[in-house]
Amino acid sequence: MAPETIGRSALHRRKRKLARSGAQKVHAGKRIRRGPGGEVKRDTTVMAAKAFSDPTARLRLIALDRVSNDPLESDVPLQTTFPASLPLFDLASETPLPEIVNFPPASPAPPPAPAHRSGVAQSTSIQMPHKPTDLVDQVWLDGDVLMCGCPDCGAPMSIRLWLMIADCWQCGTSIELSEEQERAVQKLLDRREREKQTAAGPGVSPDTGTPDPPAKALPSRSQPPAASQRPAGSQHRESPQEKKSHLPPPLPTPRRQATAAARSRAEREIRRRAESPSVVAWFCETFGNLPAWLVSMVFHMVLLTLLGLLTFPATQEDLFITLATTVQKEVTPGGQIVVEPTEDVKFDLPIPRDVDLDNPQEMEELKSAAKEAKILQEVNTAEFNLPDIDVVRQQIQSVEGASRTYAARDPRVRVEMVKKEGGTTLTEAAVARALRWLARQQESPGHWQLNAGNRSDTAATSLALLPFLGAGQSHLVGRYRQTVSGGLGFLVRIQKEDGDLRHNSAGNTGMYAHGQSAIVLCEAFMLSGDESLRLPAQKAIDFIVDAQYPDGGWKYTPNRDGGARRGDTSVMGWQLMALQSARAAGLQVPTATFERASHYLDGVSYEHGSQYAYARGNRPTHVMTAEALLCRMYMGWTLNDPGLKTGIRWLAENHPPRRAQTNFYYWYYATQAFHHYGGSLWNRWNLEMRDILVQTQEKSGANAGSWTPQGGHAGSGGRVYVTSFAACNLEVYYRHLPIFRQIDLE
Repeated sequence: MAPETIGRSALHRRKRKLARSGAQKVHAGKRIRRGPGGEVKRDTTVMAAKAFSDPTARLRLIALDRVSNDPLESDVPLQTTFPASLPLFDLASETPLPEIVNFPPASPAPPPAPAHRSGVAQSTSIQMPHKPTDLVDQVWLDGDVLMCGCPDCGAPMSIRLWLMIADCWQCGTSIELSEEQERAVQKLLDRREREKQTAAGPGVSPDTGTPDPPAKALPSRSQPPAASQRPAGSQHRESPQEKKSHLPPPLPTPRRQATAAARSRAEREIRRRAESPSVVAWFCETFGNLPAWLVSMVFHMVLLTLLGLLTFPATQEDLFITLATTVQKEVTPGGQIVVEPTEDVKFDLPIPRDVDLDNPQEMEELKSAAKEAKILQEVNTAEFNLPDIDVVRQQIQSVEGASRTYAARDPRVRVEMVKKEGGTTLTEAAVARALRWLARQQESPGHWQLNAGNRSDTAATSLALLPFLGAGQSHLVGRYRQTVSGGLGFLVRIQKEDGDLRHNSAGNTGMYAHGQSAIVLCEAFMLSGDESLRLPAQKAIDFIVDAQYPDGGWKYTPNRDGGARRGDTSVMGWQLMALQSARAAGLQVPTATFERASHYLDGVSYEHGSQYAYARGNRPTHVMTAEALLCRMYMGWTLNDPGLKTGIRWLAENHPPRRAQTNFYYWYYATQAFHHYGGSLWNRWNLEMRDILVQTQEKSGANAGSWTPQGGHAGSGGRVYVTSFAACNLEVYYRHLPIFRQIDLE
């Protein structure tokens, strides 16, 4: 009896009809289908009917879709295929019942021998007998996997035994096995267990080990009885069903071929996944079910992370270093001094306008200069000698008070002062290199030597210390504390009781050396506040006061030693600078000394005080004019004085800085005078002066950081002499605060 999908009311009508015909009972089964979206579909189907019998018609109904233990059905083997002549009828049909044919009992089918194909167990199946042998209606074993056919697409599905649910890998349909299918599955599993027990040897009982007796073959129920079994003389008339049974089997339909192909593809896919490594299977299962956008996001995040971890070695030129070991007094030339530039250099100071930042060589030089310039900005803020920074700023921005003169030398305001007054990164780097060279020239007792025509250790020591003090380096604060301390100690040791600092000065260098040494002692006392320097500084100033000549000037020797009665402007300039430093440091300086000095300048001036001569009766020179105008500023002249205005313009127009006319002595005084005067004349002077000094500084060898002696008095003073003057010129932006201008710090 073929199953048919009917409504519940029609089912009840058929039950009543069967009851009237003598049927015992009709069971309705339910098959659950899940569509691709997971929804549940229920179809009510007549699954089976209990056997009933009619004594007149000998009609018997057998359930085709389940296995039963009913005695009436025991003669139907599990895998028996009913012949095509089996009469089928519909319970709702009004036609007469077909003729019922009695079939002899079918012989039990022998158990299939285990077969292996390429190491994979051959599939064992149980065919449900209610439909043709189609994949949809089969339950079979593929290895250790229970399989059945999909009712929608015909593809094979794996059965989850513990849930009795099967999922289709192709269309996504899920079905729940009926009770009949569950019993078929159980019989299939029991048969597999029996096959495993008999796999050790064919024909041998697994319990006793003795050969089993051959089973008596029973005639197949699907075939008619043989002629030898018929009664003699009986005539047999073939029924239409028997005639059909002698026909050849029907050819496979396209649906069956497609179903078989689908099953073959499914088997290959399942085996491929089962045999693939666990990692690959996990990867396919995990990422195969993820949405495309999530897979793309994860992939790109991993890619970006890996790219972020990649590093590439920076290309750089060969590094080298120059090593020198001092084993004798003379220093032999070595390689070029190279300061390794860093890529993250920050230019705190201004960059010269003529520097080409696109030129790699100039850019490297600028980076090296920036690193050199930072050396002079280093200061230990924990130093107890440093004044409060707020006090320093107030002194710099004030307009009165002699103590403000040296306030700008504090390294903590170095960057601001250089920016305000016209310095650059290159000027500060040149100062740092000059100080490093001067520190290497210091002798072991703490003094310097001129190493030129004239000899004066006090002159060389004081000239060398001036740029250290100008950069804010004292014997208590700064990078060169020990260098400055050694020089100051030498001056204090050689000073006489009356304050004389000439020491071993020869020729006409005596009072030059004393005036320069007095400036150093006064500035060191002012910067450090060290009271141990107060008395030496005061004694040196007293010696200058006593050495003044009656005309108000000073000469190579003190007035008390006799000799010349007239001074000269060159020597007088150093003595007045010392007196001004003493007054700024709070030392005692007689006012009459400045008045007599002013009287002397009146005697050597020309053009209404705008030009000055070396001595009375001499012609004025630009060198003496620059020195005298600076002295006039410290003694009270203002910007409104005609002599000062005319003299500064005369120097700017007729004697600007020229590389071919190098004169470090002249530039030393003129640079200070123009800085105090300010304005456009100072800006023009500064641009020319700083470029010449930066460009002419030695860049390599043992003298790197110094300047070559040339110009006036360079032959007598030597390299220490000109290097000290050049460094002081480049420190002009903070060495002395301008007299006529107020500095406004940000």
